[in-house]
Amino acid sequence: MLEEMRIRSLGVIDDAVVELSPGFTAVTGETGAGKTMVVTSLGLLLGGRADPALVRIGAKSAVVEGRISVPAGAPAVLRAEEAGAELDDGALLISRTVSAEGRSRAHLGGRSVPVGLLGELADDLVAVHGQTDQQGLLKPARQRGALDRYAGDAVATPLAKYTAAYRRLRAVVTELDELTTRARERAQEADLLRFGLDEIAAVEPRGGEDVELAAEAERLGHAEALGSAASTAHAALAGNPEDPEGVDAGLLVGGAHRALDAVRAHDPALSALADRLGEVGILLGDVAGELAGYADRLDADPLRLAAVEERRAALTQLTRKYGEDIDAVLAWAEHSAARLTELDSDDDHIEELTAERAALGAELAGLAQALTDARTEAAERFAAAVTAELASLAMPHARVSIDIRQTDDPDGIDVGGRTVAYTPTGVDEVELLLAPHPGAPPRPIAKGASGGELSRVMLAVEVVFAGSDPVPTYLFDEVDAGVGGRAAVEVGRRLARLARSAQVVVVTHLPQVAAFADRQLLVEKTHDGSVTRSGVQVLEGEDRVRELSRMLAGQEDSETARAHAEELLAAARADG
Repeated sequence: MLEEMRIRSLGVIDDAVVELSPGFTAVTGETGAGKTMVVTSLGLLLGGRADPALVRIGAKSAVVEGRISVPAGAPAVLRAEEAGAELDDGALLISRTVSAEGRSRAHLGGRSVPVGLLGELADDLVAVHGQTDQQGLLKPARQRGALDRYAGDAVATPLAKYTAAYRRLRAVVTELDELTTRARERAQEADLLRFGLDEIAAVEPRGGEDVELAAEAERLGHAEALGSAASTAHAALAGNPEDPEGVDAGLLVGGAHRALDAVRAHDPALSALADRLGEVGILLGDVAGELAGYADRLDADPLRLAAVEERRAALTQLTRKYGEDIDAVLAWAEHSAARLTELDSDDDHIEELTAERAALGAELAGLAQALTDARTEAAERFAAAVTAELASLAMPHARVSIDIRQTDDPDGIDVGGRTVAYTPTGVDEVELLLAPHPGAPPRPIAKGASGGELSRVMLAVEVVFAGSDPVPTYLFDEVDAGVGGRAAVEVGRRLARLARSAQVVVVTHLPQVAAFADRQLLVEKTHDGSVTRSGVQVLEGEDRVRELSRMLAGQEDSETARAHAEELLAAARADG
């Protein structure tokens, strides 16, 4: 609910506060007093276009601030919180600033936000129906949504099933299109993978084999030098049997150890050194033994060296193509085998998806027809109810109908050689038509009605639709244009009926309408020198009677007009 608006330096309004209440609020005042600025202000709060010409002459900027209470968890609240806005005791604080240079700024819940965000919130907060700026139900998508909500479960149940099937069909069609359009690329990829896997399988590499063979080739290529070095080292450590006079390292270390061992009891430090020499002697013996074994095992076979080099060449061919080493080649082979299995199974998958597409297409066709049937039935009831309302709104010969036709969507879904214009909400386009008088062809309401007629059609629709539309606030600007007398009373009565389920704000010049309001606001101009200011005040008691008298006869003090005003108020209260 819109609780309050503060308007500063906008048009003829210098600084005014508009306090609104639940139910029906009527905004009245003389022509030119600034009633339309109330509508304009709300439009700015809802993301409307900022016109620098609206800024009051001599002011740097115009500012509109609004306070809208919203229930927790409402879509508008969730969207506002996503933008970083904070609620103030369950209310959204919105402000819009328009500079004289044309710059515009918007704030929501204490945070600066794009103006477009206010427009996104508007559809969930307020429906505006004005002489020149019709919104809401003039949009075909909104008309379809309105009809669906009016139909209730009769549409909601098949629509839920349809939506689920539609999403699955879109996913199936997308996957199928990708598989079929890439058939040549997939075949080429499969051939390359098979060639690589066959080439690797022919070589049969082992993990780490390239490293092992490189070490063996190095050893075989230097076998003679390695053997000579091992023999020389062994002789230096263990002695040469052919040279009994030679001195080896083992003999020297053994002599040193014996010399220290003989006197070790006299000094612990020397004893420790003797132990270490003993360890050195043991280590020299072990190394000498391993050198002897190494020389005996060393293979200098040139045939083996040739075989190793040939195997290394085969492995190198693989690492050039499939990985930096044999381990990487084996990893490539494992991944490629899995990918090849996937590619080989695509044909089967294509068959499965094709069958599923056909089944989903048939299911969707049935659900779409059920939606069309439910909408057609609801449309007849809805149109009859709106037509009946118009008869009491000075449009006795008007006829409303709803055209339901299959959408012509160029981005339909291919369901096996034929494109069907499935959309997320079915195959129907819904359009509200009006024949304002007998003999006139039904035309879309935006084209078939004048400004005053259009507002009354919107009012009739909203009254019929009250309780189903989630918008909590309705603003009608001059909804009573072109009517008077008994028709004006009926307009007021229907606005009051709509206000039982939503907040209704009406800018009106008819006392018959204003009398039905729960609250009446007067927009009044005063003059002091060259500056014109407008104020907005709540009318109660005698003040309200005086304003209704002015609206009736143009004279506030006319006894006849006052009596008529009091009679209107009494009749409206009795009707409520």
